[in-house]
Amino acid sequence: MREFAILINALESTNKTLLKQEAIIQYLNVASSEDKLWFLALFTGKKPKRNVNSTLIKQWVMEITQIPEWLFVESYSSVGDLGETISLLLPPPKYKIENSLADWMQKIIELKDKSEDEKKDFVLQAWEGLDTIERFIFNKLLGGSFRIGVSSKGLINTLAKYYDMDSSAVAHAIMGDWNPQDVDFDSLIKGEYTDTNLSKPYPFCLAYSLEKDLEDLGSVNEWQIEYKWDGIRGQMIKRNEEIFIWSRGEELVTNQFPEIHEELLNWKGNFVLDGEILAYKEGKVLNFNELQKRLNRKTLSKKMLDEIPVVVFAYDLLEFEGEDLREIPLAERRKMLQHILMDNPSERVFISEAINFKNWNDLISIRENSRNINSEGLMLKATNSPYHTGRKKGDWWKWKIDPLTIDAVLVYAQKGSGRRSGYYTDYTFAVKKEGKLVTIAKAYSGLTDKEIQEISKFISKNVVEKFGPVRTVKPELVFELAFEGIGYSSRHKSGVALRFPRIIRWRKDKKVDEIDDIEEIKKLIT
Repeated sequence: MREFAILINALESTNKTLLKQEAIIQYLNVASSEDKLWFLALFTGKKPKRNVNSTLIKQWVMEITQIPEWLFVESYSSVGDLGETISLLLPPPKYKIENSLADWMQKIIELKDKSEDEKKDFVLQAWEGLDTIERFIFNKLLGGSFRIGVSSKGLINTLAKYYDMDSSAVAHAIMGDWNPQDVDFDSLIKGEYTDTNLSKPYPFCLAYSLEKDLEDLGSVNEWQIEYKWDGIRGQMIKRNEEIFIWSRGEELVTNQFPEIHEELLNWKGNFVLDGEILAYKEGKVLNFNELQKRLNRKTLSKKMLDEIPVVVFAYDLLEFEGEDLREIPLAERRKMLQHILMDNPSERVFISEAINFKNWNDLISIRENSRNINSEGLMLKATNSPYHTGRKKGDWWKWKIDPLTIDAVLVYAQKGSGRRSGYYTDYTFAVKKEGKLVTIAKAYSGLTDKEIQEISKFISKNVVEKFGPVRTVKPELVFELAFEGIGYSSRHKSGVALRFPRIIRWRKDKKVDEIDDIEEIKKLIT
């Protein structure tokens, strides 16, 4: 546990990729196989469910420290993280517990069937035997909330360097549905479990944003143009009469799309398709917000399935009857894909349309109008291209439409974590509605460190109300927000939800009465 705490502290103390990589490699050099498996599980989102209510944890801390609730709330507001707040408030440890990370994880998992008194005894004994930084990690593990500033790509590249392997091989090896209690770390990373795993997907082929003039791409006859759809990118796998659906986020989502599972189960042959899962009704692609209503649900009602049906727009064929087709040119893979769809007529799976165009100028208006059909823009793929692992410049380009923008005012703020824990970095914005303000989006990125510092000073001097770590702010600061899409939503006070909102710029030139009105914003919905 001590080594893991040192690792987390090192990662939280820097935003430099090389230093993060060195910290992880140092940990791999000293940790046991069992601890390394839990490190990998936690860093890839395979954390156990919360088994202790955070309200109880808060009560236990106040009992130990004898501080009133208002002071706890103020401390939490200042620190911005519950686990860190608790670790700082607790008195010094009485003794030293030397449990490994794997030991702690096993004990935390076993809390599921324990009584409240047993949970309390366990937590209090742990606090008494851990120092401040170890308590912080323990609290995060206990709460089931574990976020760390290392991207999946950064983690994969570090593991690849440590094992002197190709990063794509590492990505493939850890992509599957593995349990840290059932595998060996070295064997997992080296891919010794993947050959027997029918569900294994391939690393996705990704595109760079277009950075050339269209004319520089050469002859139009050498390119396949498709719409870029805003759904769930996935691989649909059929092997040995079993169906597996993987999202690009390396999550097995088969159960979330039962109609696709049932459809493909009836198809002839074995294959791996790459495509986009989309909400689709009456011949039209629905807004992503409709698809989002179906995601991450334990059960899908018949009403939900009827109201928000899904389909697959198939992009590519990666494997057929056990043969890896990724090195075959795109034009040939598409012909094979067309034959498979002809042999399996379907109302659930369609081939992604190849757009007809005569010259590069034709694409300009096609791209500009793509939002009208709930598309994000265009994909440009060289017809002679293989299906690359990850990104490779030159073969696939994405040419997205310009983002939508609105002007909104800052109304709520919360402090960040890690190196930004002393500044307000999490913002909630509002727009006008019938002469009042209504919240429309949260955004966390797009400002410089200097701007964040300046905004934090303003917030500290202009707090209207406090709700735990959240501050209601005097509505004066106006910002331009960009987003990729917009749709109706009953879960938001404004009645709409924005897709990937982020801050474009701080509009110091605008006053709050110049922000956008919700009724005008709704007109952006197609």
